[in-house]
Amino acid sequence: MDYIDYYKTLDVTKNATEAEIKKAYRKLARKYHPDLNPNDKEAEQKFKEINEANEVLSNPENRKKYDKYGKDWKHADEFEKAGYDPNQQQYSRQQQGGQTYSDFSESDFGGGDFSDFFNSMYGSGRSSRGQSKYRGQDFNAELQLDLASAYTTHKQSLTVNGKNIRITIPAGVENGQIIKIPGHGGPGANGGPNGDLYITFTIANSSDFKREGNNLYADVDLDLYTAVLGGEIYVNTFDGKVKIKVPAETQTGTKVKLKGKGFPVYKKENQFGDLYITYNLKIPTKLSQKEKELFQELAKIRNHE
Repeated sequence: MDYIDYYKTLDVTKNATEAEIKKAYRKLARKYHPDLNPNDKEAEQKFKEINEANEVLSNPENRKKYDKYGKDWKHADEFEKAGYDPNQQQYSRQQQGGQTYSDFSESDFGGGDFSDFFNSMYGSGRSSRGQSKYRGQDFNAELQLDLASAYTTHKQSLTVNGKNIRITIPAGVENGQIIKIPGHGGPGANGGPNGDLYITFTIANSSDFKREGNNLYADVDLDLYTAVLGGEIYVNTFDGKVKIKVPAETQTGTKVKLKGKGFPVYKKENQFGDLYITYNLKIPTKLSQKEKELFQELAKIRNHE
């Protein structure tokens, strides 16, 4: 396998932070996503390379192995077990100046013959009776939803590594949440299991509600007369409008909790957060002459009390 510079693929430096890697990945993934580049084989290949690079560099342990072993990072555990140091280009039990590996026993490689990567890198003449199984690569994808879509459980299709996958998205998924789809990553080698697919959700909010966890927050305008005299008003929720009573002499900034009218709790059926509304008093404008006279009369009465 040829060496691939994952840092170059994501256009980051080798000293990039996890946040910088994540930001670079998201930017490039959006640019080359198959949904935005239909029938573009070059963009599709670039998207695969970006996901592969992110899979390695976004995982601190994988990144450490990659920095040390390059393209053979997946075999790091076997290298280290055998005492291999890539910086010295030798094994701890290997004789200097020779290419004899007879000091290694079968058990050094899990009970079988020398693995394929050992043979390919060091030219061992021994034939292999079996091949090690390797788990497939994990894939990462980003899925964008709006807040209304995240409110209900629904199915959605997405394209990952050139394949269409239909998944069920539970109600209540949060912005930045990552879910795992087992077995939908890269294929395993030599009969090994497939990798997994990790989906990161990006949830845009164009509604009048602010979401914090399972609770929703909204501002509601309240006319002067209802605020002073009391009454009933209708307010919006994700379930439609609900009627609530407004006590007389309600002040601007008053907060009211509507229990169970917030956001669904993730993977907990029929459980919801609360909706908190804040009243904003609206002063009437464009008063008629009669209205002004009545307000003046009210002011006189108030001032003489």
